[in-house]
Amino acid sequence: MGKRSQKSSVLMVCVGNICRSPIAEAVMGEVIVKAGLQKEWHVESAAIEGWHSGSMPDERALSVLAKHNISYIGYARVLTTDDFKKFDYIFGMDRSNLAALKRMAPDNAKAKVLLLGNFGLKPDDRIIEDPYYSVGEEPFEKIYQKCSIACQKFLEQARMEQIL
Repeated sequence: MGKRSQKSSVLMVCVGNICRSPIAEAVMGEVIVKAGLQKEWHVESAAIEGWHSGSMPDERALSVLAKHNISYIGYARVLTTDDFKKFDYIFGMDRSNLAALKRMAPDNAKAKVLLLGNFGLKPDDRIIEDPYYSVGEEPFEKIYQKCSIACQKFLEQARMEQIL
């Protein structure tokens, strides 16, 4: 693949931007760094709803990331119309996120709106469930594992220009 004049960009989105999308952002960032592509790729996360704007991620999300030696510093923010023009790829974590993203996308959107779980995960495992009301860290660990597989597979396919 030839050199690009600007970075490719990814936005990870969930309902509140405190559980799934920060984990996905951190994991994608780690995958990018391990591939030595931090000069070519940029990743952020955002929320569909503004309930937690300005908040740090759920402590269980941060704890799971820390167990995998991934640090995360970020605060919840709400998705904007401009994000659809700024980012190349916007990922929802579940079908509800995906439907909301498609409704919100302006006609002149640059971003491809995709389900993160469609990359590398088995058909019955593609939904990255919201763990907000769950007890303990296990559901967050499952999100981390799914994101690890999906982010790696997405980056592989994107680098080979196989994303439709």
